[in-house]
Amino acid sequence: MERGRADLAMAKLQDITRRTPNHSGAWKLLGFACHEEQLEPEAVVALTRAAALDPGDAATAMALAQSSLLAGLPALEPFRRVLQLQPDDLNAQRGYALALATEQQSDAAETVLMSRLKQHPDWLAGHKLLARLRFTGGDSEHFADSFSAACEAQPANLALRMEWFRSVAQTRDWSAAGRIIDQGERIFGTHPQLQLARLFIASESGDELKAAQLFAATASIDDVMRDMALVRYSLRKGDLDIAEATARPRIATPAENVFWPYLALIWRLQGIPQAAQWLDGSPPHVAAVDLQFADGELNRLADLLRKLHTARSPFAEQSVRGGTQTDQNLFLRHEPILRALKSRIQAAVRTYVEQLPSPIPGHPLLGVERGDLRRGRIHFSGSWSVRLQAQGFNVSHTHPLGWISSAFYVALPPATSMGAAPAGWLQFGTPPAELKLALSPTAQQEPKAGRLVLFPSTMWHSTVPFNDGERLVVAFDVRAPQSALAPSITAASNRAV
Repeated sequence: MERGRADLAMAKLQDITRRTPNHSGAWKLLGFACHEEQLEPEAVVALTRAAALDPGDAATAMALAQSSLLAGLPALEPFRRVLQLQPDDLNAQRGYALALATEQQSDAAETVLMSRLKQHPDWLAGHKLLARLRFTGGDSEHFADSFSAACEAQPANLALRMEWFRSVAQTRDWSAAGRIIDQGERIFGTHPQLQLARLFIASESGDELKAAQLFAATASIDDVMRDMALVRYSLRKGDLDIAEATARPRIATPAENVFWPYLALIWRLQGIPQAAQWLDGSPPHVAAVDLQFADGELNRLADLLRKLHTARSPFAEQSVRGGTQTDQNLFLRHEPILRALKSRIQAAVRTYVEQLPSPIPGHPLLGVERGDLRRGRIHFSGSWSVRLQAQGFNVSHTHPLGWISSAFYVALPPATSMGAAPAGWLQFGTPPAELKLALSPTAQQEPKAGRLVLFPSTMWHSTVPFNDGERLVVAFDVRAPQSALAPSITAASNRAV
């Protein structure tokens, strides 16, 4: 809803709770409204009151537990209360396991998940969380074992097998991923999903002959994963026309933010930089602003973030190499230093949006109606911290779930430890290394403690490795306030820039 309507609804709910302080339903609705506005600590206050007034309401208990977890507040007891009311609620079991992991009780979290998975081997969310906890805990060999046991118990469950495949394929262990598909083909035969998985392995592992055969065999299948594999395969082979013809139809679909970045690479390789500049900006839509933080504030923020970096290994599906990334959404937490950072970042995002060029229908950055942001409505689809150690870096990637993305530098190594420029810098426009494309960065940004860098989520970006020390960053994705205006690729594809 618009900012004005959201404010009015919130004000009405607050007025009702003042006039009828024992109305559990009003407190519950107020808690839900705070959650929608990404005000989790306020949601916890309202939902705590609602739960006290109606302790038997399982929906209120669950909302309180979830908001407590998101806000970084104690969540074990709230989830235990939910499980008292609904002991068979698998979503509550997952939340309880997450709360245990957050409290550094990973073994207990795994025990909870394994117990439930024995009773419900088809519980995909449980398998995924267990695999994630094990992998980030340092177990890169047996992290997906629960999938194996479940597939033995339910060999005809194709969805379970495909989730197992995706979990392993994220680590690029093509041999292990291939064995999962081998087993599946003995059960299901030549199933389209298994064919596509086999194609993905062949394409990404460099088996060009097998990939070509499988692309031909699956030509009639309309699938986003197949198209993405074909774009990447064609780029490696230098078949730019095929890559573009595959990517273009995905524009104006829910998958467009995945394909826009590849079109930028294709246009640059075709020698038509104007088209890529239409997309990424000329100069690129990258802005750096130094936020006003005293040294003591940044130090306190750094101390808090280090406590939140509890993983031993980065997430398998993320871009971090030689470091770790936090879980959950930082900007939903209760700590005053994080709430202050969120407020200053929202102001900086608002300024960035106000300074963007005029709207262009169909453009992933400029084709979004920006009125709500100008009125102060800025929501985040995610926020996290990355902590890199010596020789750490981020591989080149994009953020399909974001509209505007970022890096805010909290702590950096001294110049003597960082290494010669551009060591530790943020760079834009470099393609993923595995594509083996000879394209230089289109822009670079030097890191500085207290500096915020904002850029379109569809831009390729990466971090240059540095020699030694700690590089501590907060990053986030701003959620587009509403859908892009009538998507169209005409302006770019016709080079009408």
